[in-house]
Parts: sequence; C-alpha cells; structure tokens
Amino acid sequence: MIFLDIGEVSARAGIRPSALRYYEEIGLISSVFRHGLRRQFPVEVLLQLKLIAMGQTAGFSLGEIAGMFGKNGAPDLPRMLLHEKADLLDRQIGELTALRDTLRHVADCPAPTHMECPTFRRLLEAAGQHSVARAKKNGLKRPART
Repeated sequence: MIFLDIGEVSARAGIRPSALRYYEEIGLISSVFRHGLRRQFPVEVLLQLKLIAMGQTAGFSLGEIAGMFGKNGAPDLPRMLLHEKADLLDRQIGELTALRDTLRHVADCPAPTHMECPTFRRLLEAAGQHSVARAKKNGLKRPART
C-alpha cells in the first residue's frame, strides 16, 4: 500500500498542513501512522480532499461534509441533501443573474438619472420585495417606522 506524508499530501492537494491536521482532528480524513513526527496518509486521502473541496464550493459546512463519508472514509453521498443543495444553487444563480442584469442596466441606462428610468425603478421595487420576502422566510421583522 502506498502512503503519503503530510507534506506530500499538502503539495499534491494544495492544502496547508495545518488544514490537513484540522480535517483529521474533526474526522474528515485519517492518517494511518506516523513516520517520525510526520503523519502518513493513504493515497485515497487525495480523493477525499477533492470531495471536501467540492462540498465546500457547493456551500456545505464541514460538519455536513463529514456526514458524507462512511466509517472507512469512502463517500456515502446523501442524494436528497444533494438535490436540496442543487435547488438552492439554482435559486441563487437566478438571483445573481437578475442582480448582474440590473447592474448592467444601471451602468448603461440612457436616462438622465437612474430614478427617472422606469426599468430601474421596476428592478428596484422587485429587489425590495425580494428582501422583504427573504426576511419573512428567515423570521426577521421589519424595523418599526418612526
């Protein structure tokens, strides 16, 4: 069996040794033994680290990612949770696309001022309604008007 020391894992994965030690501390990865003071990892740890990076990019917490590995470190991906995250990403993509389009319109708008532009005012109103809806969903109350 091939083993990699922590420095080699760090170099190959592009992850600092301190992060690798932290991942090991919280149970995301496991070293198998030490050679002197240096942790030794099975080569499969490189795949685990790629999955961890992908999970973080998708917005999963390290705790959620830890739950995606079986006892032997093999991936055990919860399909329902992945579908939920994909749906959330779709909503975020839609929101970000609308925001990008708004910014481009504002930057290129031919109206004398932005407040005179009916498209900008419509986009502004939609953004305000979206903020209120998000606040209600998250259980936040609107500040009282004074």
